[in-house]
Amino acid sequence: MNEAFMREAIRQSKEGMDRKEGGPFGAIVVKDGKIIGRGNNRVLTTNDPTAHAEVVAIRDACKNLGAFQLDDCDIYTSCEPCPMCLGAIYWARPKRVFFGCTRTDAADIEFDDDFIYKEITVPLDQRQIPMIPLLREEALVVFKEWQENPDKTLY
Repeated sequence: MNEAFMREAIRQSKEGMDRKEGGPFGAIVVKDGKIIGRGNNRVLTTNDPTAHAEVVAIRDACKNLGAFQLDDCDIYTSCEPCPMCLGAIYWARPKRVFFGCTRTDAADIEFDDDFIYKEITVPLDQRQIPMIPLLREEALVVFKEWQENPDKTLY
């Protein structure tokens, strides 16, 4: 069964690539043996750098579930997730992730995310894109309001 789901993720990657929607990446989300979310890379057609296959599939699955977490779900993706998608996956909290190609395979076809993995460990003031703290005290006021709100939904 896992192989059939992975083949569907791979099919998503091929179809999206053939439609020129973005790179050769596809993903699906499965719950209780049923596909509840599908996605392929749509960066080119949406002009959205976050429209990676995993993010698109997570958004589709969450919409279909009416929930912001993927409890008891599996994600099948045609390639090892990039740092952004990995973050989205952890926030979505699926049970497992299955992947086809590795990030090294992706780098071999000029989708190299290694610099981002490395950049995460670099101090803020030494990153390639400057990360500059500004108005922290004012921003903390809103955080305090959130913290004191008894009606908040934790996630």
